[in-house]
Amino acid sequence: MSGLAGLLAHHAEPGIYRWHGHFPVADVRRTVEHAGWRFAEVDGWHHTSKVEFLAALGEALEFPDHYGQNFDALADCLGDVTAGDSEGWVLLWDGWGPLAREDRRAFSVALSVLGGRVNADKGGRFAVLLRGDGPDAEDIPSLD
Repeated sequence: MSGLAGLLAHHAEPGIYRWHGHFPVADVRRTVEHAGWRFAEVDGWHHTSKVEFLAALGEALEFPDHYGQNFDALADCLGDVTAGDSEGWVLLWDGWGPLAREDRRAFSVALSVLGGRVNADKGGRFAVLLRGDGPDAEDIPSLD
């Protein structure tokens, strides 16, 4: 988990990264939480559409019941996601490829909105790990 370990130890800036770590989600969660970060996961292998992704992300980040499950509501609710007394958040988007292949525009907007939270000055650190194979995404750096 060396790339992830570097992120958790503040040797890499929070951002959106491709990550090829083949570790069980439970092990990733344990590692992240042991380092003092909060962890959330979206299973993109089973939530392949925009609607399913937005719903799964809202559940993973424990958004309020009034979350509208659209990109504007996502941006609003992400603004309220804070690290609290933790180091920050790691969101593992396991299986991002299906949405990226099925709906390239929705995937692009999702990255833009998540990137807005990554770069926000409030709420603490926020990192997104895109794990699994997908279409060409050369503009997304690797954490490996």
